[in-house]
Amino acid sequence: MALFPGDLLLLPLFLLLLILLPNSALSQTNGNVTVGTSLTAADNSSPWLSASGDFALGFRQLGSQDLFLLSIWYAKIPDKTIVWYANGDPPPQVPRGSRVTLTADRGLVLTSPQGQELWKSQSFTGDGASLGVMSDEGNFIIEDRSSEKLWDTFSHPTDTMLPSQTMDRGGGLSSRQTETNFSKGRFQLRLQQDGNLVLNSINLPTDFANSPYYASETDEGTNLSTAGTQFVFSETGNLYVLRANKERLSLAGGNSSVSARDNYIRATLNFDGVFTQYYYPKNSSGNGKWTVSWSIPDNMCQNTLISAGVGVCGHNTICTLNEDSRPKCQCIKKYSLIDPNDVYGSCKPDFIQGCAEDELTPKQDLYEVLELTNADWPLSDYVELKPFNGDACKQSCLEDCMCAVAIFRDGTCWKKKLPLSNGRFDGSLNSRAFIKLRKDNFSLPDGHITDKNRKNQDSLIRAGAAILGTSVFVNILLAAAVCVGFFFIYQKKTKTFAPIQHVPDLNMRCFAYEELDQATDGFKEELGRGAFGVVYKGTLQMGSAVIIAVKKLNFVLPETEKEFRNEVNVIGQTHHKNLVRLLGYCDDGQNRLLVYEYLQNGTLANFVFGDIKPSWNHRTGIALGIAKGLLYLHEECSTQIIHCDIKPQNILLDEYNNAKISDFGLAKLLMMDQSQTHTAIRGTKGYVAPEWFRNMPITSKVDVYSFGVVLLEIICCRKSVDMEISGEGKEILTDWAYDCFREGSLDVLVNSEAEALEDKKRLEIYVMVSMWCIQENPSLRPNMRSVVQMLEGVVEVHVPPCPSPYSITM
Repeated sequence: MALFPGDLLLLPLFLLLLILLPNSALSQTNGNVTVGTSLTAADNSSPWLSASGDFALGFRQLGSQDLFLLSIWYAKIPDKTIVWYANGDPPPQVPRGSRVTLTADRGLVLTSPQGQELWKSQSFTGDGASLGVMSDEGNFIIEDRSSEKLWDTFSHPTDTMLPSQTMDRGGGLSSRQTETNFSKGRFQLRLQQDGNLVLNSINLPTDFANSPYYASETDEGTNLSTAGTQFVFSETGNLYVLRANKERLSLAGGNSSVSARDNYIRATLNFDGVFTQYYYPKNSSGNGKWTVSWSIPDNMCQNTLISAGVGVCGHNTICTLNEDSRPKCQCIKKYSLIDPNDVYGSCKPDFIQGCAEDELTPKQDLYEVLELTNADWPLSDYVELKPFNGDACKQSCLEDCMCAVAIFRDGTCWKKKLPLSNGRFDGSLNSRAFIKLRKDNFSLPDGHITDKNRKNQDSLIRAGAAILGTSVFVNILLAAAVCVGFFFIYQKKTKTFAPIQHVPDLNMRCFAYEELDQATDGFKEELGRGAFGVVYKGTLQMGSAVIIAVKKLNFVLPETEKEFRNEVNVIGQTHHKNLVRLLGYCDDGQNRLLVYEYLQNGTLANFVFGDIKPSWNHRTGIALGIAKGLLYLHEECSTQIIHCDIKPQNILLDEYNNAKISDFGLAKLLMMDQSQTHTAIRGTKGYVAPEWFRNMPITSKVDVYSFGVVLLEIICCRKSVDMEISGEGKEILTDWAYDCFREGSLDVLVNSEAEALEDKKRLEIYVMVSMWCIQENPSLRPNMRSVVQMLEGVVEVHVPPCPSPYSITM
């Protein structure tokens, strides 16, 4: 074959490609990742593949959102099922342009587009990491120069285990919140320290574990040889608890195992609490599907009975099983989901029921009864009547303003009140459920009919009757007047709600959304995010360039426009040196944004939990400033404001490190059921007062409790909950701090900090104040005025009792 001159010019390029191609293929298929290699979150970004190509580590885009999740998935399966993701609560769901890098000293490091560290695997000492390996088993391993394992994903699982993976005592899995929400869910699998493998639910946002709904019964008991020592997922696909005597307790219960040679196999703790083993044929040519091999428990609706929380389904629901034995939740008739996007969540009545509400419409026959067979809510009883009959049971509930449901079975009537928990159908009950439903759908959301409203309605009816009784000519004149009036009202409203305006009597501005979009360069630079929204940095031209912080609120409720503006006005009138100043807001269409002053020194969390420990005097000054800010919110501003989410991330520092409370108005701006942390509960894990979970009135004492936790964090320079801290009993700061105080070991509490120990009197006072603030009983907590006085040394601080005397039994 003859070569032309042009072909000769291309020959070196072909030779270069032949040289590079094998190396390129090798780097993509041998599973090895060298230190310094990184991946970027973007559309169709290439992951790190295992040698076989079965597994991949990289960024997965979350649905239609412009967010990505660092995760490991099956690379050859069309749905790319995720088996691991970067741990965290919530896990780092990062924006486009974020990067993960394998480093020598910190392992995998996930950073934002601006270079801020979002997550890391683990810090290393010595020579550190030398290589990363994406194994064919689905495990990403970080090794040192001698090929010793420093860190791996199998040792830090999320919701899934794979063949060849093991779990030691103390290890476990946590479910997701939903199928597509990778935040920490309500269910966990744990191999307890006593050797028992259990499934249980937790009461978010805390880690409080309810009684197990499954237990392997391999605890030590009286026979140490039968205690479980390890939970094993063998290479052949068998899941079992390995006992101390080397016996195996199989979870499959005798079911035939599936070949791991011909199938992909995984065991996942699903978001609904069912632990299931699945398999997927390897030779399916993309047409296969995940099939259930076995699952526990066999009936999630019947096996879960949570006395101090919700079951698999939320409150006021009924649980049934689908064809695949997975639980399905549905609201009671005339009840609807609080969060329409959470089909496993709690439901609220579409009517108002109660003693005071019934008196607003004092007429007979307000309610009808829906009768269901074999339905029950076992833990919602408040009265048991026996001997009784069915008709009397139904009538007793109708006549009792507290009764929502009555259950009749075997001559006994159980009356139940809201909220109804652990609802299920059970064919073995042979019972009748009488559900009381309002006939007229009387509901407060459409307007609470008070005596004043009723009088206004009567006046309108009388005025309408008078108008209709006059002559046609007069009616025409009146109609014309009404039209003219509506025209001027419309003109006035259009003027009032112009995109940009100044709020009367306040140095605060209403911004158009486009103006804030431009000021933040399209909401480009993120400062932080929380349950209520995301904060962005921006610059406004207000005579001169002013740096601002813009919070985009998560909720969208156009119908609350007036209430939103009124509450912003209230918050805008607050003025205190320890509160972040609100400069303005945006109430434009469906957009709700708040514009704050920008504080350059960031959050208290970064200040206190950083590598450099701040001075004792700085810390005590910050604590006193926070207390004074809360005192102003509770007692000194025009209307009381309960913050509901005091934590270091919501305390900002100005250029002189003066503390300023932020987000102090969001509790007023957002309705209770719009909290994204947990239904009807405000706050963040580790800072939430116990009364949120005990159906008790919520007062300003919830802020006092949160302040007590933050005060301890400031004293100790550590987080309130740290499960990775070394030292037994130190994980929960409040518990450990009280033990140190009781034993007189304040030096241990502050890690022998010289400056703090030189000021031991104040150290002791601050610790005692924190102990008073975190009392489980709200009535024992001081108010913020007393807290300030105690911190300033104005009043004497007495020795506090144990903050959690009932925590073991409640």
